Amino acid sequence: MTVSSPVRTPSAASARALGVHGGGLLRSAWHDVGSLGGAVVIVLVLELVTRLEILPSRYLPPPTVVISRLLALLTDAVAWQAIGLTFIAWFFGLLIATAVSVPLGLLLGTNELAYRATRPIVEFLRPVPSVALIPVVFLVFRPGSLEGTVFLAAFAATWPLLVQMIYGVRAINPVQMATARSFQIGAARRFTRVMMPAATPYLATGLRISSSVALILVVTGQIIMGAPGIGLQINRAREGADVPLMYAYVIIAGVLGLILNTVFTRLERRALHWHPSQRTGAR
Repeated sequence: MTVSSPVRTPSAASARALGVHGGGLLRSAWHDVGSLGGAVVIVLVLELVTRLEILPSRYLPPPTVVISRLLALLTDAVAWQAIGLTFIAWFFGLLIATAVSVPLGLLLGTNELAYRATRPIVEFLRPVPSVALIPVVFLVFRPGSLEGTVFLAAFAATWPLLVQMIYGVRAINPVQMATARSFQIGAARRFTRVMMPAATPYLATGLRISSSVALILVVTGQIIMGAPGIGLQINRAREGADVPLMYAYVIIAGVLGLILNTVFTRLERRALHWHPSQRTGAR
């Protein structure tokens, strides 16, 4: 008598898990296709309206012309030098803003007296447009200097990060701190085990916002002050009436911003994989 071997079938839980993961992958793929499809439609519409001169191609060249110029530009060392100088100014601007905002935010968030004393100053300086400081930059720094754009980027990037740090520290549940004190946990361990985990989501959001703000101010400062970088190349192309080249550098600036935002988003997800917001977003 032969005994048939049992047939292994996936459990209901496994099937549900496969369905959840499969559905998530399908939704993600569909979202990516939809985003790409929207961009393709916009490019095709722009190509049509500029070729038909509904929009003057003198000021808005067809996308195919701009893309062709962009591909040729990527083989030019001048373009990569401009990208590198822009990235350097962005990096140092964001680094200075982080070095100032994080410890200051921790201090103002934990000390009620310091918070109340400096709140009017923060609320006054935070809305000041960084571009309004360009005349001051001209007076303090030499024209076209890297330091001037770094200062603008650092000033603009400081405020979103500072405000996020203050809110993050002040949002800590007082019960958690009181519980840690009742268990006689030292100040250093309270800082690393309670305060920083609670404030890290705010810090990550502030860094992502400040990163974009710093890049905007770097390119703006390069355009207005003549500092070397992508902004200077945009201005030179405009002055030379080379409109396709100007838009090619604008696209480069936009792609650089998109790359930086993507990097910070992925770092945030990896660093905060334990946080409920990231677990919800990953579903």
